[in-house]
Amino acid sequence: MASVSRPNSKRHSSHCGICSHPQREEIERDFVHWVSPQQIALEYKLSHRSCVYRHAHATGLDLSRSRNLRTALERIVERVGDVDVTAGAIVQAVALLARINSRGELIPNDEATNLHELFAKTNSAELEAYAKDGTVPSSFPRSLHTKPRKDSGGDENA
Repeated sequence: MASVSRPNSKRHSSHCGICSHPQREEIERDFVHWVSPQQIALEYKLSHRSCVYRHAHATGLDLSRSRNLRTALERIVERVGDVDVTAGAIVQAVALLARINSRGELIPNDEATNLHELFAKTNSAELEAYAKDGTVPSSFPRSLHTKPRKDSGGDENA
C-alpha cells in the first residue's frame, strides 16, 4: 500500500483553526468517533467542514478514524429503532460489525472461521474439556485460543 504524504506539520499548525482551537481535543475525538465533519464545524463554530478534513489529513486522524469502523457501525446499529431500515441492512451491519476485531481491524472473509466445521471435527474428549472449563481444542486456529482482555468488554475477535 502506498504511503500517504502529509503536509508539513509546522506550516499546517500555523494556518489551522483547529490546531489553535480551545476545544481541539473534543473536535479530534468527535472526528475519530465518526461525528459528521459538517456537524463538527457547526458545533465548534468552524468556518467549513473542509477544515475538519484538512486537519484530520494533516494530523493522521483520518487513519485513526478509518481504523475505528467499529464505532461507525455501532452508531448505525444503535439507531435501528430511530430510522426506517430494512432487515437486510441491519443484518449486514451486524455481520460486518462481527468481523471487526477489538483493534478496529476488519477480518477478511477468507480469514473468517466457521465454528460449525471446527466443532464437527472435534473429538468427544476435546468437546467435554471445552464444555467443562472452556479449554479450546488444539486443532482450532491460534486466534481462538486468545482469552478476551478485560478492558475490551469481552469482545475479542482476533
